[in-house]
Amino acid sequence: TDEGPGTIGGRFENVGVENTEEHRRIYRQMLYDTPGINNYLSAAILDPETMYQKDDDGVPFPQALEKRNIIPGVKPHLKVYELPGCPGDTVMQGLDSLAQRCKEYKAAGAKFAKWRSPLQISRWGPSRLAIEANMNDLARYALICQDEGLVPIVEPDIVMKGEHDLETAMAVNIEVQSTLYKAMLEHGVYMEGTILKTNLVNPGLSCDTDYSVEEIAMANTAVLRRTMPVAIRGVNFLSGGQTLEGAAARLNAINQVKNRMGRMPWNISFSWSWALQAPLLDLCKGKGGKIPLKEMSELYLQELAIASAAAQGKYKEGIPPEVIREDEEVKKKDADEPTKEAEAKKE
Repeated sequence: TDEGPGTIGGRFENVGVENTEEHRRIYRQMLYDTPGINNYLSAAILDPETMYQKDDDGVPFPQALEKRNIIPGVKPHLKVYELPGCPGDTVMQGLDSLAQRCKEYKAAGAKFAKWRSPLQISRWGPSRLAIEANMNDLARYALICQDEGLVPIVEPDIVMKGEHDLETAMAVNIEVQSTLYKAMLEHGVYMEGTILKTNLVNPGLSCDTDYSVEEIAMANTAVLRRTMPVAIRGVNFLSGGQTLEGAAARLNAINQVKNRMGRMPWNISFSWSWALQAPLLDLCKGKGGKIPLKEMSELYLQELAIASAAAQGKYKEGIPPEVIREDEEVKKKDADEPTKEAEAKKE
């Protein structure tokens, strides 16, 4: 949920909702206070604006999330800009003032941060300069975060735009991730205290070749086995413009390969924005500018149940998983009550 006001505003406008601070606040609140979500979510990435917003009870969102055992984090990077001399390649701004912002975000309740470095495969790129510049930036960001007491999520994101095939995607992802881990070690980053968020290894959207979900899963697990340090225990795939069903099918297949083959000590899960939010925002169409929070909340839980099943390798396309509609702690409390009654009767 780390989209800035401009990004979420564009999505609102596409479905007929006015982009106001209050609309952004109540939409975020629905994403954070829907009963049952903490059965599926362990953390949430907040935009800096959202870090300082409050729920209807006046509780800041970071503290409201913590009460539900959902860890709050923040997106501290600024805007992307073109790398001079490298047409089509970009780098992210924000390192110069990062330490001060991390102090402020930690004071506001953030426990971790996430920095995205987007790259694109083309006939000319990504260039070696772009890869090294972006991966060194990620390493420096991670070191600054750790120095300020935040857990860094590093996010190299090779976007799906392009005509490249799966083999090319594998080669570029291997080069990018191996460069990232080398840079992190050279910067002195504590590897066990970091988390990877990355793109699924996919062919380009304009690729002429059709690949099966199993082929894509094997490509992703191969990249992890060839590059991923065992010290980093968590891998969270972004959706990257994929539909919920498409992202779930791929994540599910990856976890099935992991469960079948073993030798992959990482927790492989999801960190999805668009895949979860696009269907929710579609519910706003034809509502006269209103946000149907109740309908959104119900659909949101169903989506999270799908994502959770995929993260365990248990997703079955076309068969909706069971949805848990109670918060985890409430459910445990209710489960304990019969035991207490039985003990009382024995006494």
